[in-house]
Amino acid sequence: MAKELHVVMLPWSGFGHLMPFFQLSIALAKAKVHVSYISTPKNIQRLPKVSPDLQHFIHLVSIPFPTLEPDFLPQGAEAGVDVPLEKFNNLMIAYDLLQTPIKQFIADQMPDWIVADFAAYWVGDIAKEYGVPIVYFSVFSAATSVFFGPPEHLTGEKRNYALPSPQSLTCPPEWITFPSLVAFKEYEAISATQSAFGPNSSGITLTSRFAKIISASQALAIRTCYEIEGDYLEVYRKITGKPVIPTGVLPPEKPEKRAKREINSDWFMYDWLDKQNPMSVVFVGFGSECKLGKEQVHEIAYGLELSELPFIWAIRKPNSDNNADEVDDFLPLGFVDRTSEKGLVCFGWVPQMELLGHPSVGGSLSHSGWGSVIETLQFGHCLVVLPFIYDQPLTARLLVEKGLAVEVKRNEDGSFSRDEVAKTLRRAMVEEEGEQLRTSASKAAAVFGDHKLHQGHYMCAFVDYLKKNGTKRSSS
Repeated sequence: MAKELHVVMLPWSGFGHLMPFFQLSIALAKAKVHVSYISTPKNIQRLPKVSPDLQHFIHLVSIPFPTLEPDFLPQGAEAGVDVPLEKFNNLMIAYDLLQTPIKQFIADQMPDWIVADFAAYWVGDIAKEYGVPIVYFSVFSAATSVFFGPPEHLTGEKRNYALPSPQSLTCPPEWITFPSLVAFKEYEAISATQSAFGPNSSGITLTSRFAKIISASQALAIRTCYEIEGDYLEVYRKITGKPVIPTGVLPPEKPEKRAKREINSDWFMYDWLDKQNPMSVVFVGFGSECKLGKEQVHEIAYGLELSELPFIWAIRKPNSDNNADEVDDFLPLGFVDRTSEKGLVCFGWVPQMELLGHPSVGGSLSHSGWGSVIETLQFGHCLVVLPFIYDQPLTARLLVEKGLAVEVKRNEDGSFSRDEVAKTLRRAMVEEEGEQLRTSASKAAAVFGDHKLHQGHYMCAFVDYLKKNGTKRSSS
């Protein structure tokens, strides 16, 4: 009788990575695969509870950072959400210090597979030493991976290790042979060149981390599906020369309907939503790690006000304790009072999935993080995208290309105006010009929200690959 598979998960310490790795763990557990999910104690505590029927298959492994110098990271910081942008590389350095206890764990457990994120580039040597194969799991869209290219392009081997020019990042690469909008704007390309390809204090560039883990992997798994990104998946397989396996989009389980008159700390949000017209409300949220400046927040706020659309805005103030008494320090003076009948501003964490699933919500204004896109489109809501960092601009262009979003226009320096925010919101939500967008988004729910497709088809195929191509231990 074949031994049950055991997979070790190594996510990067950012919420846009921790959660997809957790969702992949849940999907594997449903397929009777044993998972050891490794992160730091605080990150483990932040994860959703594992349902009792899956607890036998999921082992949450807490490994703390070793003792660090005072002020190296903010006190208690263990994830990207906890650190200011200028200390991002320090978080990388702290993460890299986990490799010694992780090596010991792998030596003790001898898993059948390691499923690794981009940051854990050093696990390639560990895996080789113990004969454990690696799958790189990309939490990004396939289009993003394709844009940055194969390992030799990521490292700069083909450019004599010189940085790519910002101009070269403003058009699709030569290996994309079909019409594509996936590229950076010039203002985005300048910062992307330095942050992705440039040196940093961790001693290895971000793109080199990607290159090393991709090169060390037997297969490349991506959180996507053929129905949405079949064209990009084929290109990625071609340029990497490795098996490329879509895991499905791993849609989070839709929340159960609330009991009527159920009172808790979130009650006021649902009470407000219950009074709005169906499909009329814009959900506004920019993720846990997208730290907006005051000027950007003000333009968004005035744009919402000018749009005259009902909205619910989940907002996180940078470097603050989310004290509601400080609202007027961050939002335009009087904004909350002026929009109190049309809008609801919520500081701190909100139950995003539950809010998106409310019948009154019909659209979203967001940073176009891939996880948020998946959550939104499984409900068929139209997307207005305003990308800021990392892969967000590339994902935004992919969504526009597929007819699933409209992007807020920016100036050449990357700034944007309240008028453009308002105009784009109205186009997406109510104007005749946005009818095709609303139809396309509604149809997309049949793919993004199809749990049978993602768990029954894509996840089964992924597990089948793991069973047939793992170590001899797993097949004997």
